[in-house]
Amino acid sequence: MMTEGMFTNYFLPGIWITIQVTVYSAALGAVVAFVVGTLRTSRLWIVRFIAGCYFEVFRGMSALILMFWLVFALPLMLGWQLVPMWAGVLALGLTYGAYGAEIVRGSLAAVPVAQREAGVALGFTRLQRLRRIEIPQAWPEMVPPFCNLLIELLKGTALVSTITVGDMLFAGNLVRIGSNESAPVYTLLLVLYFAMAFVITRSMRVVERHAKAGVGQRVERRGLFSRREQPPPRRGGPAGDQPLTAGGTVGAR
Repeated sequence: MMTEGMFTNYFLPGIWITIQVTVYSAALGAVVAFVVGTLRTSRLWIVRFIAGCYFEVFRGMSALILMFWLVFALPLMLGWQLVPMWAGVLALGLTYGAYGAEIVRGSLAAVPVAQREAGVALGFTRLQRLRRIEIPQAWPEMVPPFCNLLIELLKGTALVSTITVGDMLFAGNLVRIGSNESAPVYTLLLVLYFAMAFVITRSMRVVERHAKAGVGQRVERRGLFSRREQPPPRRGGPAGDQPLTAGGTVGAR
């Protein structure tokens, strides 16, 4: 039977390891995402080609197989071995960083061309345009997909249990073997992952509101069960919903 001591001795350390793996992997993935995503918008084709090769390779690579390769194959080639936890962080950071690179590239591409041309007219270098014009305007569009990617990364940390890292899933399996109870253990794991993902979601909503306020966009304060605000009705009465003809008059129904 699962006891309070099992939760204290196994699950609490596992929660801490999961948080560490998530934070370290997210930090590495963010660096990779911004570097590779920015390079994919370069004017030099060779730079775009190299960044595109990284994106395609790691997007199509299994994070689990990469962990196995870092732990079991790399030592045979180099003669030294990574700590399993850091092998998991490296595999997750490189893999999810490739997905994040496409978010960065797409958000930068969505910045109006006139904004970039204004930076050129002001004599800004490429780095100055990115820092002062493009990234500040693209950042609010990056936050929602980054939130989804971060939650996927959190759930992906369960893979590190296969390389003997003592995360929540690894701790849960130990408790299941010791208590001979599967349903309570895996139910608790589901609740723990949901609670951590919920905290990430609420935190990223705060980041999104601040990001939108920073560029003058409308900020929507949404509660957990709040209804979506309806747009205000058009003015002009019934004719307001009728299309305009080529002459600029309201067309007949």
